[in-house]
Amino acid sequence: MKLKAIIVEDEQISRDILRNYLQKYCPNVQLLGEAEHIAEGLQLIKKHDLDLVFLDVEMPFGNAFDLLEKVGNRTFETIFVTAYDHYAIEALNNDASYYLLKPISIDELIKAVNIVTEIKEKEQELEHKILKPNANTANGKITIPQQDGFEILDVNDIVFCKADDNYTEIHLANSKKLVSKTLKYFELALKEYTFARIHKSYLVNVNAITKYKKGKGGSVVVSNGKEILVSASQKSNLLSYFK
Repeated sequence: MKLKAIIVEDEQISRDILRNYLQKYCPNVQLLGEAEHIAEGLQLIKKHDLDLVFLDVEMPFGNAFDLLEKVGNRTFETIFVTAYDHYAIEALNNDASYYLLKPISIDELIKAVNIVTEIKEKEQELEHKILKPNANTANGKITIPQQDGFEILDVNDIVFCKADDNYTEIHLANSKKLVSKTLKYFELALKEYTFARIHKSYLVNVNAITKYKKGKGGSVVVSNGKEILVSASQKSNLLSYFK
C-alpha cells in the first residue's frame, strides 16, 4: 500500500538524503511535504491525512516530543531519525514505531518502512472485518501462589495482567488478584497461549479483546470494559494475532 508521509527535519542535507533514499528504496512512500521546524510540521500534519511522519528529535523552537504533544491523539505512525541515541528508549516506549540513527542505514530504513506498511495494512484490514484472533481459544490452567498454598485459574478466564513493581495484578471478568510474581514471569508462563505483551505494563488475553482503536500506539478494549493503551513498539506484534 501507499504510505502518505512527510519529513520534519531542520537540516536541508538530511532532508535531501532521506528523500533520495525513500525515492530509490521505498517506492510505496508518497512524500506530501517537508518541514524544517515543529510549527511547519504541525501545519502539514493538520493539512494532510498522514500514514507516516519521519521526525527529527532536536529542532529549533522545540523537539519531536513537543510536536507530538501538540498533535495529541493521532493515527499516523512515527519514525524518529536523529543523531542522538539517548532518545531511543523514550521514543520506542512512547511514540515511535521505529528509531533510525544518522547516518541512515538503507537496510534499517527499508525495515522501518516495511514495519509501518504492515501495521497500516493490518489496521485497514481490521476496519472491515470482525475482530477474530488467528489462534484458538486459550485452553489450560495456571497456578498462582498464595500464603496457604496455590490457586488454580483457567487461562481463558484471565482478561489481562498488569505489572505492579515486582507484583502482578491478574484481572478476571469481575475480580482481580495480586500475585507476588513479575509480569515477565506470567509472560513466559502464558507464552503457549493467546497472550500478547502490548505495553511494558500489560499482558492481554487476545481472545478477550473486543475493540481496537487507532492512535499513536492505539488502544484495545477488553471484555470487562477496560481500555488499555498499546505502546507503539508493540503494535505490530499485537496486530499479528488477527486475521
